[in-house]
This record gives sequence, structure tokens and C-alpha cells, in this order.
Amino acid sequence: MLVVQCAKKGTPTGGPKDETPPVLVRAEPPNYTTNFNSKEIRIYFDEYIKLKDLTKNLIVSPPMKTPALITPMGGASKYIDIEIQDTLLPNTTYVFNFGESVVDNNEGNPFSFFKYVFSTGDYIDSLTVTGVIRDALLNKPDNYITVMLYEADSTYTDSLIYKEVPRYVTNTLDSSVVFELTNIKAGRYKLAALKDEASNYTFQPDKDKVAFYDGFIDVPTDSVYVLRLFNEELPAEAGRPKQASAQRVAIPYIGNPDSIGVSLISQKPEGFERFISNVKTQDSLQYWYKPQVETDSLIFQFKTQQLDTGYVRLRRGLKLDSLQVQQATSTLILEEPLFFNTTVPLVAVDSSKISIRKKDSTFIENFKISLLPERLQMRMDFETTELENYEIMMLPEALTDFYGTQTDTLRFRVNTKEYADYGDFSLTLQNAAPVQHIVQLVTEKGEVKREIIGEEGVTVFEFDRLEPGKYYARIIVDLNKNGRFDSGNYLDQKQPEEVIYYPEELDIRSNFSQNETFFLTPE
Repeated sequence: MLVVQCAKKGTPTGGPKDETPPVLVRAEPPNYTTNFNSKEIRIYFDEYIKLKDLTKNLIVSPPMKTPALITPMGGASKYIDIEIQDTLLPNTTYVFNFGESVVDNNEGNPFSFFKYVFSTGDYIDSLTVTGVIRDALLNKPDNYITVMLYEADSTYTDSLIYKEVPRYVTNTLDSSVVFELTNIKAGRYKLAALKDEASNYTFQPDKDKVAFYDGFIDVPTDSVYVLRLFNEELPAEAGRPKQASAQRVAIPYIGNPDSIGVSLISQKPEGFERFISNVKTQDSLQYWYKPQVETDSLIFQFKTQQLDTGYVRLRRGLKLDSLQVQQATSTLILEEPLFFNTTVPLVAVDSSKISIRKKDSTFIENFKISLLPERLQMRMDFETTELENYEIMMLPEALTDFYGTQTDTLRFRVNTKEYADYGDFSLTLQNAAPVQHIVQLVTEKGEVKREIIGEEGVTVFEFDRLEPGKYYARIIVDLNKNGRFDSGNYLDQKQPEEVIYYPEELDIRSNFSQNETFFLTPE
């Protein structure tokens, strides 16, 4: 019997997927050459390769002042060419670490951390330094952290990091928190790290995070070093003032604004008044003044660590800031105050023109209003109950701003949930040093949701009425008892205050109390 059947249509599979990375065939001069004196290098592979994200991945140690020219940068090739354009140091081992940049042309399989190594001397240095990168405040460090070694010889000073490239360098790339500096010669070194935003191997405090190991390290070493990255708190400095509205000047700043004194040294009209506000989400001090001045410009004096002056030319025709009031939230957490944000500092409130009515049309008689003009806020405290709706009525002229403007009728509505909608969390610290601790509940990005400052000796921290969600608990060892995290300073060789994270993510659930004990093991 003869059976005839039509062929089934389909797409050929082409066989299993290629998952094999490229293989080094040879190099000219050979890898690990000593007494190296060539200007050109060619590295051959067993298949066509491409260079992917070379700028991010390539680490040359020691760094070269004039970068080597590496090709191909676009198309595929079976080799890599390196043209050295710098004068090489004598008796020095050089490492070209390509990270994850060498990939095969078809599937993109990486030849991970391929290194080409040579020495201008008689031998290849082979010692290593290893360690871990952490963030001083956040739970996870940044990617692409540059780790550096400076020779601690007779010419070493701590200021080298600001102006000179290091002797040895490596990078954590995009995933690892572990670093390894390889092919190092024996000696004494300063170990530091940067989130090097400009990729120039020098520390720029206004842009880069920095970390350092106390003192020096001696190589060879078996130690594993922990480096904690931090942003320095920059010295307070006022920038060039700018006119923001008819009678308001914005003064940009860096550093701590509380350390900046602002004085107007121009001639002032009779009855002149001024007020300075500083909102955390803004990067400028706001200088409010009245009445309007007739001069064409204003000259300010700024007092920080030194005296500076600032000049602003005034433009006519600008409008005065108008007063607007907005409630900060529509759902009020039980037992918490209600905040209002304003566009102009408030200077007076007439509580007799303000009422709070519940959903059963009864009124709350006892409430307190606090003005916070330096933050452009107003706070209202009153007793709250579960599952309640509140209507806040402000009659005309209830609020008065810095310019004397008074509000018209304002209405706000806010509601509450029941206690069962929230969760509770308690953290007990064991083996805690007899110092002040700050416990903060933060998001994955480090945004502080709640915090408790515990005086010396306090080891139990109880958080109630928490919104359900994911949190991380971090403990700040507040040695100077100022109630906040203090960063470090590289030039002063001052480390940041210690921050310890509870090791597990917290899953706060409604109508549930979570109690945890944390045994502290400071580094």
C-alpha cells in the first residue's frame, strides 16, 4: 500500500540556541606580556564579536591620561584593536578589564570580565584587594562604583583624590556590591571609592558620593574591606539671587540653609519688613518683603563661613504673589494633625471664623491652629474619631498673609478610617550601645515615612497607625544626639554616622501587630 501525505508547513527551528561565549584565540603581544613596549595590541577571538556599552564596562588600571583607542566600536569583528596613546609608566602592571562588553555577534553571549594584562617591567604584579560597597544611608548602593587605590608614599596627601587619578582602579559595574582590585604590587595604599558621575577618577563633592577606609592598608592583605558611600554635606553657600515676583526674591543655596544669614544692605523704605521661608522641597530661600521698593536693584549680604554679596536687578510689572491654601491630604490618620500648604507665609489667623463640622452636623469646639510661615504651612489639631467626615469652613478674613491679603470663604473636607485599617509595628533592639538611636521606617527608595528618636537607653520603638504596605526599618546611631543622620567628610577623614538596616522587608498589614527583635552587631 502506498500512502501519500502533504508536508506540514512550519518554520525551521535552526537547532538549539547558542549560549557559548566567545573564546580568546591569541593576542599580539600575548596576554600577560612582560617588558611590554608596544603601542598596538590585537586580540583574536574564535567568532565574530561586538563591543557592547564599552564606555560603562571598560576599566583600565592604572588609568591613562590619554585614553587608549579601541576598535571596533560599531560593527562585528573577530578581533579587538587597542592603540595606546599615552606614555606608559615604568615597571607597572596594566590591566584592561572589559567587564561585560565583549559579546558574540549573534546571541550577545558575554565573555565576562575578560582581561588583557601586561607589564612594562620584568614581572606581572599579582596581589589583590577585595571588599564590599555599601551606602551609608540607603539599603542598597548605587551601581557602577569606582574603587581606587592611591600609593601612600612621601608625596601622598588626602587632597590627591580631588586632583590626581589613582594608581589602581576597578568598578562594581551594574550589579555587584563586591569589588576586587587585581594585579597590585606590594605596598601601602589609601583605599577610597566614588560614584564618579563625571567618569574622571577625581572627587567632586557637589556631584559624587565618596567612601574611604580609615587610615591606610598594607598589601598583601587577607582583609575584606567595607566602604560606606555618602554625600558630603557641602559648606553653606548662597547663589545669585533672582527676582521671583513683585516683592519676592529667590536665593538659591547649597549646604545647610540654616547656616546662611541674609541681610538687605540696599536702602530700605520706611516701614520695611521682610520674612524668609525655606521649604524642604525647594532649593532656594524665599525672601519676602514689603512695601515695594523704588530702587532698580537690591543688594544682599550673605553670611556663611565668609561674607558675600548678591545683586538682583528688579523688573517692573510683575505681580504680587496671590495667597492660596490647600490641605495636604484628604484622608487624615487618626490622632494626627491636619496640615495646610500655603503659597505665601501666613502671619495671622482668626480662629473665631473657623469651624469644624462632623457628618452628624455637630461641631468640634476645641481645636488649635498653629502657623508655620517659615515652611509655608498651617497646622490644625483636633480630636478625631473613626470613620468620620469633617468639613472645615473658613469665613472671609480668617487668614492673613505677609502682604496683608486676607482669604475669602474656604471649605475643606477630610475623612478618617478606622483603627483596624492600620497596622502596628514594634522593634526591640538588643545589644544596643548606650547611646541615642533613631529608628526610621522608610520605603525602598529611602523616603522616611515615620521615625522615632529614642533617648539614650531606649531600646523599644513602637509605631502605631501605620498605612499598610512595604517598609524597611533602619537604625541611626545618633552619637551626637542631634536627632538626625550626620554625613561624613573626606578631607576631615570623618566617617558618616552608622546606619543599620533590619535585615528583612516589613510587610505591614491592616489590623495586625508585628513585633520584632533585632540583635545589633555593629561593624
